[in-house]
Amino acid sequence: MNQTDRVSHTATFTRTVEHSEQSSYIEVPFEMPQHVEEIQVSYEVESSGGDIAVIDLGIRDLNRIRGWSGGARKFFNMGLEKATPGYLPGSLDAGEWAVVHNAYKIPQEGCKVTVTITFFLMTPRWLKGDLHMHSLHSDGTYTLEENASIMEELGCDFMTMTDHNTTSQNLAYPRTTSLVMIPGMEFTTNFGHSNFLGVTDPLDDFRVSSQADVNHRLATARERGARIVLNHPHCDYCPWEWDFDVDHDWVEIWNGPWTERNARTLAWWQQQLLSGRKLNVIGGSDVHRPDPYVKHAMPCTWVYASSKTVNGILAGIDKGHVTISYAPDGPFVQLECGPYKMGNSVPAGEAGVVKLQAQHLLAGDEVKLISSKGLEQHVTVNNDGALELTLDAAGRRFVRAEVWRTFPNVDTMRMAALSNPIYFDENK
Repeated sequence: MNQTDRVSHTATFTRTVEHSEQSSYIEVPFEMPQHVEEIQVSYEVESSGGDIAVIDLGIRDLNRIRGWSGGARKFFNMGLEKATPGYLPGSLDAGEWAVVHNAYKIPQEGCKVTVTITFFLMTPRWLKGDLHMHSLHSDGTYTLEENASIMEELGCDFMTMTDHNTTSQNLAYPRTTSLVMIPGMEFTTNFGHSNFLGVTDPLDDFRVSSQADVNHRLATARERGARIVLNHPHCDYCPWEWDFDVDHDWVEIWNGPWTERNARTLAWWQQQLLSGRKLNVIGGSDVHRPDPYVKHAMPCTWVYASSKTVNGILAGIDKGHVTISYAPDGPFVQLECGPYKMGNSVPAGEAGVVKLQAQHLLAGDEVKLISSKGLEQHVTVNNDGALELTLDAAGRRFVRAEVWRTFPNVDTMRMAALSNPIYFDENK
């Protein structure tokens, strides 16, 4: 998937503790590098004599004690947004930190403490997840823990609970999950739905009766820092019937299994792109309960993010560094033009060849390159595996990609993967 593994390095410190230091607090200083996303700290105690030493564990940052587990743990993780219980997540500012020990019980012969710290640096990489899910905090049947467990089993990196007109789920996310839990709420009206992502409490009152009310609610969510998504805008049952010329960031082009409602949004989006608009699209399963077709991370949204954090993921979507697959293990497509990725605008004078890379394809899949000039290339895949296509960007205002696949359970060809475009400024 061309997913870059996290860059990390490890430092080891050894400290001899004398019996005379019993009952004192000892610091093992270390230098926190810049651009750290997470650290893992572990320690081992080797007693010199027959008696066992008891050494407690904690950590200090530049200003304060950031966590303490006493003798209960031999290791802990601490990141920008998550940490082992007993430790505070948050900023990992560069400078002199220290692992803190309490020399609770030290044998007469003393002991040796070995501290190992692994620094995981912020590394741009592809992360995958689901941006539209529900739980029993509104009309779903899954608990937050059940949703998180299913998403972890799928190998996902993030999830968003967008329960209808409520935010209580944002205050109850499970702490032990490895997933990034993006705060969310589905602003649900009688004439359309919109997701507010990235803030815990985007609205005080969801009720609306006019376009002016809708505009006011969107303005409130915006002031509080939410990203605004127009959900399933051409759905048969709850389409967006308010003005499309409202404040929003992204459009949910793919909601649940690929059906005509998504195809209508795809056609609408193509027209938006042809008009010169640069509009990022995402997907979401809209899963509520066990269902044979509507399932977690179907579709799966991939984001090229600067870090595995809420801000890193949302910033990646802001940039349009997004591709969508029908499932976490489905086809993966990305476009590049030199150093530019999907969502980027290639400056005038730098337009060149667009390269499509597609992976996890099956024989019979159909790969399409589509531009402002229409369908440019249409290739039927002969063998399972990967495929590369190229296209000269000259005269194109944008280029995007699709993969279509025949699914046996429905015996029809449907969208299997979809990319955001690369844009070309010189061809405006």
